[in-house]
Amino acid sequence: MIKKALLLVVIVLSCSFTFAQEVKVPAAKVDSFNFTVVKQNKITSVKNQASSGTCWSFSGLGFFEAELLRMGKPEVDLSEMFVVHHSYSDKADKYVRMNGTSNFGGGGSFYDVVYVLKNYGIVPETLMTGLNYGEEKHKHGELDALTSAYVKVIVSNPNKKLSTAWKAGFDGILDAYLGQTPKEFTVAGKKFTPQSYEQSLGLNLDDYVSLTSFTHHPFYTKFAIEIPDNWRNDESYNLPLNEFMQVFDNAIDKGYCIAWASDVSEKGFTRNGIAVDPEVKVANLPGTDQAKWLNISQKEMEEKIYKVQGPQPEVKVTPEIRQAGFDNYQTTDDHGMVIFGTAKDQNGTKYYLVKNSWGTDSKYKGIWYASEAFVMHKTIDILVHKDAVPKEILKKLGIK
Repeated sequence: MIKKALLLVVIVLSCSFTFAQEVKVPAAKVDSFNFTVVKQNKITSVKNQASSGTCWSFSGLGFFEAELLRMGKPEVDLSEMFVVHHSYSDKADKYVRMNGTSNFGGGGSFYDVVYVLKNYGIVPETLMTGLNYGEEKHKHGELDALTSAYVKVIVSNPNKKLSTAWKAGFDGILDAYLGQTPKEFTVAGKKFTPQSYEQSLGLNLDDYVSLTSFTHHPFYTKFAIEIPDNWRNDESYNLPLNEFMQVFDNAIDKGYCIAWASDVSEKGFTRNGIAVDPEVKVANLPGTDQAKWLNISQKEMEEKIYKVQGPQPEVKVTPEIRQAGFDNYQTTDDHGMVIFGTAKDQNGTKYYLVKNSWGTDSKYKGIWYASEAFVMHKTIDILVHKDAVPKEILKKLGIK
């Protein structure tokens, strides 16, 4: 889920955080947030995607790890790079078959994780860390450049006929950087294949649904969201915005987590644990003497508003505002995360607790607080267990 590769290199940091108790937030200060956790569900430790565009794998697997905890199963740490290896390989196949017209890059969707689990299985993180190239943390600039250049050469068809070696050569690059995908292994004295290990986890992958809310398709139908990283053309159920948001709160209240795809290149999505959607108005600028702000430019106004560190008025989000942002490329599919609870600030405003994958070197140790307005405005799609969806909505969607 990448908007701009360069932006991702800058903003994607590192992660590692075990969340077993309530988030501890520093006491309120002037121009700061003071949060109270309302509800939180179990999650596994925050992982480290570092300098890679593989948030979709980290968040997708993080979501399923949380699902296993919800089901009362032992905590597991699943290999993100196993999923990445298979997805890159499949993506190369499609790119070549489509004569270079499909998307090829480091991004992906939650469905890539579901697809790999269903078709290839999964392995524990310890068996495939994906760090076979002299780095301690993921750093995919070279890998992504090589794989992209490779498939472009293949599509150019310099021999006037595709060789029988091209796919083995591509997979060889993946093996060299990420390691070979294990064929058989032992966990706690028992032998597994990736497929049998996935089956042993007890997940029913058919129980998970992708949901979204846009007005350019009929509600209560399915469509493939028109974003480059949805290269498998997976379909999401389309809900009216009010019902879409009902799913978030119903899921959290019932103990479910949510895989959340969102736009994080917004100025309101800080690099230090806050995601807000401020109204850019003179009245919202700090200080009591508003006259001094009347003649400043829109850019200056935005800079001052987004520097404010405490609660402030936010956009009143409507379906029309959401749609306009998507249609104008202002809301794009940048990043995947896991929503696992709710909180409120000192003014009583609702926020969602978000497990990120940018490391613990941030104010809330890898956890973000995303305001309800931000989530409503900038969500692309979510993946949830169907039982997390209110029954009346399931009925409208025809899901049993």
